[in-house]
Amino acid sequence: MPTKRHSSEQIISKLREAEVHLAQGMTIPLMYKGLGIHQQTYYKWRREYGGLRMDQAKRLKELEKENARLKKLLAESELDKAILREAASGNY
Repeated sequence: MPTKRHSSEQIISKLREAEVHLAQGMTIPLMYKGLGIHQQTYYKWRREYGGLRMDQAKRLKELEKENARLKKLLAESELDKAILREAASGNY
């Protein structure tokens, strides 16, 4: 069965829905089935997105993208420096 990817907004809304179901007295296994997710997925989401609001989740996603971009730039820069060092020493 193919895995389903959820956006940050969808995850946060499902976590809020889970909180409502649990507050209404729904049992935990029924809550998982109602949301259409696995128990491990719920706890992973809760650990990652537990106290976030929608705007905070969007900002987190933007920061993760920016961090990945900067890491890529740094790796390329370090590679260029290593190539120049090797060429300057005469060992090619």
